[in-house]
Amino acid sequence: MRRSLSLAAYLAYARRGAEDIAPPPEPRPEGELVWAHAVDPAHVDALQQLAERLAAQRPGLHMLLTTRDAPSEHRRSRVLRARLPEDTIAAAKAFLEHWKPDICLWTGGDLQPAFITCADEHDVPLYLIDADETLLEKPAWRWFPDLPRALLSRFAMILARSGNAARALRRLGVKDTEIDVTGPFQEGAIALPYSESDREELSGLLRGRPVWLAAMVQPGEVGTVLDAHRMVSRLAHRALLVVVPDDPADGPLIRAGLTRDGWRIAVWSDGELPEETTQVLLADTFGELGLWYRVAPITFMGSSLDAGQWGRDPNEPAAHGSAILYGPNVRRYLSSYSRFAEAGGARIVRDADTLAHAVQRLIPPDQSAKMAHTAWDVASQSAGVTDKILDLVQDTLDVMGSR
Repeated sequence: MRRSLSLAAYLAYARRGAEDIAPPPEPRPEGELVWAHAVDPAHVDALQQLAERLAAQRPGLHMLLTTRDAPSEHRRSRVLRARLPEDTIAAAKAFLEHWKPDICLWTGGDLQPAFITCADEHDVPLYLIDADETLLEKPAWRWFPDLPRALLSRFAMILARSGNAARALRRLGVKDTEIDVTGPFQEGAIALPYSESDREELSGLLRGRPVWLAAMVQPGEVGTVLDAHRMVSRLAHRALLVVVPDDPADGPLIRAGLTRDGWRIAVWSDGELPEETTQVLLADTFGELGLWYRVAPITFMGSSLDAGQWGRDPNEPAAHGSAILYGPNVRRYLSSYSRFAEAGGARIVRDADTLAHAVQRLIPPDQSAKMAHTAWDVASQSAGVTDKILDLVQDTLDVMGSR
């Protein structure tokens, strides 16, 4: 590797400050550890999904997911969250000696020279994924002209999100053989399990009826959803609403309200099936959303209308051919909802009137099918990228394990 004067100068500057850095309070878990760095919330979502798929295939594997900002409170199993320390040699060495990662996935760009150099010197395989030309250089680096090239040479492989990113990498001295243009790395669709016999039975019973789903709703949202259903039923009197509580334990409370207000209901947990006159099907069981997404061509994603809520994953209905409606409080999945909405695969609603209007517009099968297809297309775009990264990590860990 050719010596870089710019990198040497930067690292000399990065040796500033105290050499004694306290180790992170959280211990390193046993087993394989993938260190992944996310430059934005979209990459956080995509990496967490990748971690779940890796853990399913490699029991005992964990992911350490770092960001430049303090991590959110939302956590998933097998994923440790941490803030990446300041880019100094002392901090990087303390970080790497504590966590001892087996592999590093660095997303986007925003390269941190001390961490990348120290990781390479600790023999951690480095992969830059979803490389974006806008994040590969920084204004402050004008004083270090060959620094980007020196850093990029530390990566064993670079996955570029576009042809423009690949051209930017070539201008920085990366060889064509070290670049793979894959498209954007984003959270994608994963199909949920379901009972085919239940789906066939319900499809037969509901043939010809407009069906829409309110998924993962909070008790405080049920009134708004039911008000919308009243308006929908005035134009489509055979319409059926399927209500899935976010917490099945809320089923009795929701059931009591439905009975009090005079709705004709069927309760799935009681083994009841919807009849021709049923207006609301209360699906108050756990783990059957894969069935309801397949039954309903229109889905309102709950836990999104009331202030203080943070939304639920829109990739789920998209993966099953259902058009997506959602409320304004989806901060946990804002990047995903924005991606679907910009493409025309999702639509925001704010109250009973806008929810009813959106459902009414989507009741014609061609309208819901068009929107659902767009959502599915968006959700599946990154499937190939995620599979490629999954194989890359698996192969690298297998080779390291055989040494």
